[in-house]
Amino acid sequence: MGAPDGLDPRAMDATYAKGLHEVADGAHAYLQPDGSWGFSNAGLVVGDGGSLLVDTLFDLHLTRQMLEAMAPLTAASPVTSVVNTHANGDHCYGNQLVAGEGVEVVTTDVSAREMEEVPASLLGALTAADLPSPLGDWVAHAFGRFDFEAIDTPPPDRTFSGRTTVVAGGRTVELIEVGPAHTGGDLIAWLPDSRVVFAGDILFIGSTPIMWAGPIGNWVAACELIESLDAAVVVPGHGPLATPERVRAVGDYLRFVRDGAAARHAAGMDALDAAYDLDAEVDTSPYADWNDRERIVVTVDRVYGELDPARPATGVVDLFTNMAAYTAVRRPR
Repeated sequence: MGAPDGLDPRAMDATYAKGLHEVADGAHAYLQPDGSWGFSNAGLVVGDGGSLLVDTLFDLHLTRQMLEAMAPLTAASPVTSVVNTHANGDHCYGNQLVAGEGVEVVTTDVSAREMEEVPASLLGALTAADLPSPLGDWVAHAFGRFDFEAIDTPPPDRTFSGRTTVVAGGRTVELIEVGPAHTGGDLIAWLPDSRVVFAGDILFIGSTPIMWAGPIGNWVAACELIESLDAAVVVPGHGPLATPERVRAVGDYLRFVRDGAAARHAAGMDALDAAYDLDAEVDTSPYADWNDRERIVVTVDRVYGELDPARPATGVVDLFTNMAAYTAVRRPR
């Protein structure tokens, strides 16, 4: 995986500024530092008379900012297709600003179902609730900077499983379903003519990955697939543009959590204790400086569910509570 002309991998962190960046001919990444909770990336593929947008953002204000930044390009090549890489709101809650006549919204079958399960109104109610500490503090940190009012995410126009293609302005983008992994219906978007991958939340760069669905082996396989494409540029769902080493590091982290959780499960340790115990090893690992380390609590819990299918699933509010407790006793990251 090399770098295109003018984009030295050593300069990728310098490229990590908020806004639109051309990363290959007619392929753009919209980046949102610092990549932590809710601050996701998106992409734009500009063709002849039409463009494809990869993901929208967490609220209407942020999505409008992004669309304004793209307007000089989309004036002549309007968005005709929107691809949502998965159902998390920071990748689809802005859809209403681009959906409509002449625009096809595409995602996986599973993501379409998951979009219905977590409307923006639920997060709005959560941030407005008078929650006890430390949960209330953590919710304010993770979601309190976003405005969930007036969001009404329309259903996708086309869904698929496996693989499909979308053509915008004469440019073909291949959509490859790699979930369930981070969520139930993850996909990556591959632009072969410029060798660009839009990876969605299969890749968190500089941030700790979080596994809401799994199995974790599928996520590892998705990282290996991205490596096998030999892309010139990889745009992650969060964080700066990915070098080959950073793609590999995400897969290595997931293997680290998978193997560490399995060993602790075999030793009879419960999931929450296992997450704290394993997190202590992160302090001396290559992942020590990644932000949002509380997410290990969720990923270990989901791995425990894989190891013991009869184990009752932990609810999202309980997972939030456990992450909040982590941040209250561990140093901020």
